[in-house]
Amino acid sequence: MLLETPVTLGVQLQPQHTPYPAIREAVARAEGMGVDILFNWDHFFPLSGDPDGMHFESWTELAAWAEQTERVQFGALVNCNSYRNPDLQADMARTIDHISAKGGETGRFIFGTGSGWFERDYTEYGYEFGTAGSRLDDLAAGLSRIEARWEVLNPAPTRRIPVLIGGAGEKKTLRIVARHADYWHSFVGPDDLPRKISIIEDWAARDGGDASRLVVSNEIARRSGEEVDALYDSGVRLFTLALRGPDFDWASVERWLRWRDERNAAGA
Repeated sequence: MLLETPVTLGVQLQPQHTPYPAIREAVARAEGMGVDILFNWDHFFPLSGDPDGMHFESWTELAAWAEQTERVQFGALVNCNSYRNPDLQADMARTIDHISAKGGETGRFIFGTGSGWFERDYTEYGYEFGTAGSRLDDLAAGLSRIEARWEVLNPAPTRRIPVLIGGAGEKKTLRIVARHADYWHSFVGPDDLPRKISIIEDWAARDGGDASRLVVSNEIARRSGEEVDALYDSGVRLFTLALRGPDFDWASVERWLRWRDERNAAGA
C-alpha cells in the first residue's frame, strides 16, 4: 500500500434533490476551499429522500466539471460498469481527461468504477440485472477492455488514468482491485481493514499484480475524529465525505480539510 502518499480529501456532491446551478456553485466552492478530489455517483434516481426526486446523470456532469475546474481531480464514486459499453467508457474517460487538461497540464480525471447494485436503475433503463457474481465478472472483463482501448485511442489519454474500484467482496472484488486499481474504496471499518488489505496483497501475489501502488480510500461522513484517526492508522490515505444538497455542509468540509493539513504537516 502507498502509505507515504499525502492524505487527500475527496468530497462527493450527490447529484440528487439539487438544481444544477447549486451543484455548479458547490463545485466552484469546493475547489476554492482546497478539496483534492470531487466525486458524484452514477445512478439515475435518488438513493435517499423522495425516490422520484430531482436527479442528474453522472458522466455529463463530470464533463462539465472538467471544463469548469482548474486544479481539483474528479470522477464518479463510482461509475456503474453495466450501464455503458466498456470501450465507450474508455473513450468517454479519455475525452474528459483531455477536457480537464488546462494550459498544457495533464488531465485530472479519476476513473472510479464498480459492478453496480441499484436494481431500479437496471429495471427502468432496460439493463439486465443478473446476479452480483455476473456483474462482477462483467466488471473484470470490462476493465481489461477499457485498459486495452486506452492503448489505441487517438489521441491517447494525457496520462495513465487512475482507476478507483469500490467494493469489499473477498473472492471477486478484491481480486479485481489487485489487478487493476490505483485506489480501493470501501466502507470497511478500521478493525477489519488490515485483513482486507492482506487479501488484496495475496491476490496481487497470485495474479502478478502490484499492490504497492494502491491507495486505500474510505468514507468518513458520520464518523468521529477517533474513528478517522483509526482509519488512517489502518492505512487509509484518501478520505471521502459525502454531501447532500442543496444545503451542503461546508463546515464539515472545513473541519476535515484542517484535519488533512494537520496530518500532512505532522508527516512532513
